[in-house]
Amino acid sequence: MKKTIALLLAALLLLTGCHGTLAENAGSSQLDYPVPETFDTTKQHTITFWAKNDTNKRQTAVYEQAIRDFEKLYPNITVNMRLYTDYTRIYNDVITNIATNTTPNVCITYPDHIATYLTGEDTVVPLDGFLEDPRFGLGGSQLRYRGPGEIAPKFLSECAINGVTVALPYMRSTEACYVNKNYVERLGFTLPETLTWDFIWQVSEKAMEKNADGTYKVNGQKVLIPFIYKSTDNMMIQMLRQLDAGYSRADGTVELWNEQTKTILTEVARHVASGAFSTFKISGYPANFFNAGQCIFAIDSTAGATWVGSHAPLLDISEDALVEFETLVKPIPQYDPEHPQMISQGPSVCLFQKEDPQEVLASWLFAQFLLTDDVQIGYAETEGYVPVTVDAQESHRYRDYLSRGGEDMDTHYPIKIQASQLLLDHMEHTFVTPVFNGSASLRLAAGQLIEDTAKAVRRKQDTSDAGLEEIYRKTSALYRLDSISVTPGAGSLGPLPGEARLLLGGLGLAWLCILGAFLRDKWKSPGKNRRSH
Repeated sequence: MKKTIALLLAALLLLTGCHGTLAENAGSSQLDYPVPETFDTTKQHTITFWAKNDTNKRQTAVYEQAIRDFEKLYPNITVNMRLYTDYTRIYNDVITNIATNTTPNVCITYPDHIATYLTGEDTVVPLDGFLEDPRFGLGGSQLRYRGPGEIAPKFLSECAINGVTVALPYMRSTEACYVNKNYVERLGFTLPETLTWDFIWQVSEKAMEKNADGTYKVNGQKVLIPFIYKSTDNMMIQMLRQLDAGYSRADGTVELWNEQTKTILTEVARHVASGAFSTFKISGYPANFFNAGQCIFAIDSTAGATWVGSHAPLLDISEDALVEFETLVKPIPQYDPEHPQMISQGPSVCLFQKEDPQEVLASWLFAQFLLTDDVQIGYAETEGYVPVTVDAQESHRYRDYLSRGGEDMDTHYPIKIQASQLLLDHMEHTFVTPVFNGSASLRLAAGQLIEDTAKAVRRKQDTSDAGLEEIYRKTSALYRLDSISVTPGAGSLGPLPGEARLLLGGLGLAWLCILGAFLRDKWKSPGKNRRSH
C-alpha cells in the first residue's frame, strides 16, 4: 500500500510540477537532432498525425490520399490520423500529453503554440539537421519520393524560434477584406485602390441610415452590421503594426498596452456604439451576414474564401437568404496605403521527440511528404491557401489553377482564387509576430481587448480612458501577461502561460481525486474484512 501511494504521489508531482522543472532546464535542451545514417525499412513503425479540419471534406480527402500514397512508398510505416475541429484543441491536447509523454509524432500547429511545447525538455524535434541532411533532407538522395525542393525562405523563417527551426510551414494565408461592391457604390462611394481605416469607418457609419419603416436604406432589411471582423487578435496586431506601435519584442517583452492601443479601442468603441462594427465572437460568422446582404466589409482569412460570396461553394445559410451582389477581395485596411502591412499566418508541422530515432526519422519522412507538389497543390485548391514551396508555386499545375478563376463555382471559384492571388501579390508586405513562451497568450489578450471594449459599449459600461485601463488590467490578469518572462537565450523559454497551467492544474486535481478515492477504499477495506471473520 505504501508503495502504491508513493507511486501515485510521484505521478501527481510529475503532472503538476514537471513543466516548471522542464522550463528551468530548457536551456540545456538539444538544439540539434542526430539524423540516423540509414532508415531501417525492416522495422515497422506506427506514427500518429494530428491535423485540423472542420467542414471542408476535401481537405480531409487530401490528407487521406497523402497517407495512402506515403504508405505505398514506405510499407513499414503506418500513419494514424486524428482530426480536430480547431487548433486550440490540438494545442490543449498536446500540452496535456507532454505531461504523460504521449504526444503525437507529427502535429499541425502554430509557432506560438510550439513555443509553449518547448518548455518541456526534448519535446519538439529541431529540424535544421534534417533539412540539411544530404540523404533525407529536402530532395535527399535516400528519399523514395521527389522531395519538395526549396521552401519559400520567408515562410521557413517563420518557423524558427531563437534561430532554431522547430517546424515546417505547411500552408500560408493572410487576411482579406471581402467587400460588397454594390452597397459601397449605392452609398455614393468609390472604392480606392487600397482600403484605409478611415474609408471603412466612413462607409460603415453612412450605411447606418434608415428608412421611415426602420429598415436600412442600403439593403432594405432590418438587419445590418456594416463591418464585421473575424479575428480580433489579428485586427489589433495588424493595426498596431501599421501604426509602428508596440506589441511585443523578440525577447518576450510585452508592449501591448500603449497610447496607440487606447486610440484603437476608443475608435472601436465609437463604431460599436453606432452599430457600425461588430466581431465574430459577438455577432457571428462574418460570411453569413455578408452573403445575406447584411454586411458590407467582412474581414476573414484568405483561407476562408470558399464560404464568402453569393455563389460560395461552402455556405452556412439557406439559399433563400442569399443576396446577389458583386464581391471584391481586397487587402485589409491600412493607416498608410503607401506602406501596407498584413499578417502572414497558416498552419505548420512539428515533430515530437521519441526514444527511437528511427521512429523520429519515419515521422520526418511523412512530414516532408506533406510538402510534395501533389499534396501542397491539392490542399491549396481546397481553400484560399498558398503552397509553401517554390516548386509548387511555380508549377504549371498551380499556375494553370490560378489562371482559371471563374470557370466554375467550385474548384475554380473566383473569390477563392483571388484570395490566394492576394497573398502571392503582397508577400513582401506580410509579417509575423515574435514567438516565445507566452506569445500565444499575448495574442489572445490582444483580441480580448477589442472584444471586451465592444461588450462594455453594448452593456453601457465605462469606456473612457479609466474604463479602458480597467479592461486592460482584467485582460492582463486573465492571460497572466505580467508573468511572461523575457527569454534569456535560445531554448530557454520561461514559465508556462496561464492556459497551460490551468490544464496541468486540472490534471493534478484529477489525480488528487483518484488518490483520495484509493485511500478511502483502502481505509474501508480492512474493516470490512475484520467484520467478515
